[in-house]
Amino acid sequence: MRQFDSLQSMQACVGQEIAVSEWVTIDQRRIDLFAEATGDHQWIHVDPKRAADGPYGSTIAHGYLTLALIPMLTAQAIDIQNIKMGVNYGLNKVRFPAPVKVNSRLRGRFKLVSMGPLPPINGMAGFEMTFDITIECEGSDKPACSAQSVARRYS
Repeated sequence: MRQFDSLQSMQACVGQEIAVSEWVTIDQRRIDLFAEATGDHQWIHVDPKRAADGPYGSTIAHGYLTLALIPMLTAQAIDIQNIKMGVNYGLNKVRFPAPVKVNSRLRGRFKLVSMGPLPPINGMAGFEMTFDITIECEGSDKPACSAQSVARRYS
């Protein structure tokens, strides 16, 4: 985990890869729970028997499940001290270049692309940060997901 003393201390890292998360296994239970939460019960995700005869030879994770892992992977990879509030502001670009087969392991790589101050809110200083995030799938030449995420943090 990469630790920063403050938001301001991150500014020297703009343009650099700043952290890599731990690996996380994507098992069928996680896929099934995501299907329940979103109502996306497509067979390629939730029917192991049918998916065994499908194009990937097994079930695969929803692309949006992979994307939804970003907050967890970020928390594993980056620790900014003295943060009072964080807000996910949005995404600029998202792609899913490769499928995530059940029981694959994923991790996130985080590059800090830009960082700028925000107007204070209730006396809290804030910064908007843009990250290029690559979610790697162990053993794959292509990433499972690439996304540009915009976050706001206040201290």
